[in-house]
Amino acid sequence: MVKNNYPSRRQAKKQTNWFLVISSVLIAVLLVAAGLYSVFGVSRTVQQTNGSSVMKSSKQATDATRSKDAKGLPDVSPKDWQLLLVNRDNKSKELNPEIADVDGVSVDARIAKNVKEFLAAAQEIDPSYHLISGYRSVAYQTELYNSYVQQEMAADPSLTESQAEKKVQTYSQPPGASEHQTGLAIDMSTVDSLNEADPDTVAKVKELAPKYGFVLRFPDGKTSSTGVGYEDWHFRYVGKESAEYMTEHNLTLEEYLALLKEKAK
Repeated sequence: MVKNNYPSRRQAKKQTNWFLVISSVLIAVLLVAAGLYSVFGVSRTVQQTNGSSVMKSSKQATDATRSKDAKGLPDVSPKDWQLLLVNRDNKSKELNPEIADVDGVSVDARIAKNVKEFLAAAQEIDPSYHLISGYRSVAYQTELYNSYVQQEMAADPSLTESQAEKKVQTYSQPPGASEHQTGLAIDMSTVDSLNEADPDTVAKVKELAPKYGFVLRFPDGKTSSTGVGYEDWHFRYVGKESAEYMTEHNLTLEEYLALLKEKAK
């Protein structure tokens, strides 16, 4: 009898049953895997989509805020002559502006009319308002600064020159760091002493200053920005639009210029 390699009917049936079982298991595994992928794949896609939406929304909100700030800022350049920044971090050599006389005080000729009108408006609030100082050359500021240092040392012999200078710098700027050399700054008060004008009167003058292009240059609470303590007599010309914006938003010149430079990027 010749043997064949084919299985008997019983063997074939048994083998077929195992094949069906294995096939069923494989199909079940594939179905489960497909289901898991469907759930987690979609979830991941949703998460990615939601993440992208959040990032997109956040970016749009930031852009909108910047756009709003940019639209609110006056259409001026930080390089405009009215916005010239002179301080201890931005010292300047002699500027030699063309000057004009206003009530016995020298100022940049370009702002003479504004100074006259501002002074007249302040005198309507208090007739004792008067100009104390305007343009100063670097040479004159050097003499003035040194005289203050000597006065402080004479008043307190225990002070070294360096200590006296630090004290002086609370009310006067070193040569090259004073705004007075621009011709755009004026000292105006009802008295000749420091910070002794009536606060209510100063507040009224500060409020009307932007109408003539001026701001109170060193406001209270802004020393960290300006490097100078509160001065109720020091006003700076920056132009009407800039003055109105700075006053409305309680900005120093340093802070305002930073916004303009950011806008220009």
